[in-house]
Amino acid sequence: MNQIINIKKELRSKANSAKAKILQGFFKTGKGQYGEGDIFLGIIVPEQRKIAKKYIDLDLKQIQELLKSKIHEERLTSLLILVTKYKKAEKLKDEKQKQEIFKFYLENTKTINNWDLVDLSAPTIVGNYLLNKDKKILYKLANSDNLWEKRIAIVSTFGLIKNNQLEETIKIAEILLKDKHDLIHKAVGWALREIGKRDLKELEEFLNTHHKNMPRTMLRYAIEKFDDDKRKRYLEK
Repeated sequence: MNQIINIKKELRSKANSAKAKILQGFFKTGKGQYGEGDIFLGIIVPEQRKIAKKYIDLDLKQIQELLKSKIHEERLTSLLILVTKYKKAEKLKDEKQKQEIFKFYLENTKTINNWDLVDLSAPTIVGNYLLNKDKKILYKLANSDNLWEKRIAIVSTFGLIKNNQLEETIKIAEILLKDKHDLIHKAVGWALREIGKRDLKELEEFLNTHHKNMPRTMLRYAIEKFDDDKRKRYLEK
């Protein structure tokens, strides 16, 4: 437990009240917004990464304690520790440790509850773990009523895209096409754009089928790397 106290002390030593105020607005912490009630200290991610590396030996029970915090940076630091532990297990080919971290992550999705928390952890812990495994959990997450589980589903596929596994991204994008939340529109569009970098034909096939029904934000993100004329044609359609 002393390690948790030390982490909290180190984080508070890096706190910046002016930046915290900006982040409170940026991450939509007001009443009725997606990040309602989230509390920020105002610490940049590189500083949190430095702290996380120092505490790679924190066990899962301690990480869970930190992950339950109302302080955003404490939750993010706990996830950065988890990512660091996963990468070490990957390097050592420790499948048991990887599985433990993967299961722990999915058991704690309720506290992985803002977009940066998802984006900085899901591709490595979920995406990488599922590379050569059954991926049905992604479909369960995509069909969840929880915003963050849906974002985990699509953002996790970045770990697959990096290894040229594109099928799940396409299928999950189709599931999320009619989702109402802007954070899902952005994440799906971002994932589709990444597919286009590796297989432009695959992206264009998806767009030709779905562009008329895609939320505008999702479409704009997906076609961001197209030339002006091509982008304009899709937007006008």
